[in-house]
Amino acid sequence: MKKVAVGYTLIEILVALTIIGLIFSFGYVSFRDFSRRQAVIGVAKTIQGDLRLTQGNAMTGQKPTGCNTTLDTFSFRIVSPSSYTIEANCGGTAVSVKDVSLPTGITVSTPSPNPLKFKILGQGTNIPQGGSAVLTLTQTATNNTTTVTVTSGGEIK
Repeated sequence: MKKVAVGYTLIEILVALTIIGLIFSFGYVSFRDFSRRQAVIGVAKTIQGDLRLTQGNAMTGQKPTGCNTTLDTFSFRIVSPSSYTIEANCGGTAVSVKDVSLPTGITVSTPSPNPLKFKILGQGTNIPQGGSAVLTLTQTATNNTTTVTVTSGGEIK
């Protein structure tokens, strides 16, 4: 009687592990790129939300705490490539409403004009008629970019 050996050879196991390793590495690289793109898109959504907050505050004309004079505008100001602030302009004095620092590795360009001003009670913006202000977000490690646009009529895209 002959005994038949049942099982896999060392070569077969090594080939299978190599194929599994290659598939895993390609999947990991794709996932890492996807998560980096999503990080930039998430920051863009946050900036759009804060622009809408600024616009909404201006539309209602509600004075923030510390604004004891006439409320003129609400401003969205890029302070540095990694931070921005929302301010209420009360009779020439800026009252801070919200300060935001961007996540590490993501920067924002300074739009023209800076700050973006939303006039109270829906009277428009300080962007020239027919123009727009563009904020470009860049992830420094990968150069992934996305933009947020504000039109002269106040539309935020």
